[in-house]
Amino acid sequence: MARILIVDDEQSIRETLKEILLYEGYEVVEAADGNAAYELINKFNYDVVLCDIKMPKMDGIELLEKSAEVAPDLPFIMISGHGTIETAIEATKKGAYDFISKPPDLNKLLITVRNAIEKNSLVIETKVLKRKISKTREIIGDSPTIDKIKVTIEKVAPTDARVLITGQNGTGKELVARWIHEKSHRSGSPLIEVNCAAIPTELIESELFGHEKGSFTSAVKQRIGKFEQANGGTLFLDEIGDMSQSAQAKVLRALQENKITRVGGEKDIEVNVRVIAATNKDILKEIEDGNFRMDLYHRLSVILLHVPTLNERVDDIPLLTEKFLAEICEDYGINKKYITPAAMEELKKIQWTGNIRELRNVLERLVILSGDKITEDDVITLANPSSSRSGSLDSVNQFEKFQDFKEYAEKIFIDAKLKQNAWNVAKTAQEIDIQRSHLYNKIEKYGLKRSDKRR
Repeated sequence: MARILIVDDEQSIRETLKEILLYEGYEVVEAADGNAAYELINKFNYDVVLCDIKMPKMDGIELLEKSAEVAPDLPFIMISGHGTIETAIEATKKGAYDFISKPPDLNKLLITVRNAIEKNSLVIETKVLKRKISKTREIIGDSPTIDKIKVTIEKVAPTDARVLITGQNGTGKELVARWIHEKSHRSGSPLIEVNCAAIPTELIESELFGHEKGSFTSAVKQRIGKFEQANGGTLFLDEIGDMSQSAQAKVLRALQENKITRVGGEKDIEVNVRVIAATNKDILKEIEDGNFRMDLYHRLSVILLHVPTLNERVDDIPLLTEKFLAEICEDYGINKKYITPAAMEELKKIQWTGNIRELRNVLERLVILSGDKITEDDVITLANPSSSRSGSLDSVNQFEKFQDFKEYAEKIFIDAKLKQNAWNVAKTAQEIDIQRSHLYNKIEKYGLKRSDKRR
């Protein structure tokens, strides 16, 4: 249900508009002046604001400008009994969605409100999608080890030097590789990624170097490999320590001669590729055990970069937490949740075996399952691995019947999906594969409401 804020110093106008909008199924909140409205906008979420221009204390234009600082995507529909073209133009320049003269034409008002709500929904979805597909996220942190990595990237990126990035799973090795590419003169060309651990040994050579039609049973057509796809750009070989000996030999040749040969082919193909590799293994031990070629290691490790574990950069957890909370809450269409200082300290005590990836997953769980703010108890119960088993057991033991627990789980699932889709009921119903009418029944049954508080 969309939530609308009506701001007007005339009570009769507010009541008339409220009655109309309530009849149309909207949730309506009133404010008698700009100051009161500004306080509400700071505390709660709204889908659209209907705002008078001439008001005491703070007029509509000033409210529009100040609100843009705290809720930049919130659409304002300005309403005035003294409307002129100049006023409408000024309001539009300040960021108003539309301008309507008093007394408003009700059909036009309702259409404008509906369009503003749809636009706001699209703006939020677009921001989320853009962030999800954006090429490079920021490297977050100001600990000495992270600062050193940032300085090294600045020095190494403009060159064509090969880089070997080491570190545990989830530490952000891929992000480091992306930044090296983005800051290089090859940034206008593709960054091609290959996860060597995810490709079967018998297919890795075809994946990297391509193959000719008929070179093996399933080779029904020619395939261009990753080296050729990355020509002029950067090839990121993730989990290089899992590559077969045969493929290692061919990669070594490609690095030495800047040439490759497709599987089943005889022609040499020249390639101009910068190679960045990454691994979570101890490569020197792999060499000692005969699993990795010493000569390939030396070719790849012109520059060595080690990404520390999250436990080695605990002081960066607050920065990472704030960033992830903002992203997760935006994804779910809710205001950013506040995390208490005690809860933050509790996060810093956890041994993060999954590193940054695990931290983000834990924060997503906390956003979904916590209340208005994330407390120390929430972290202890829901996040800390040492207490998560007992917390889960407590959740189960509070129910005597299977049906009760089933409904509890169903409520959490539906609530999370609605938040993820910004409370778009039709989209959520389609996504979770139930009829829209059934979803409305579930919402009513569990008393689910759109979260409007600023957390």
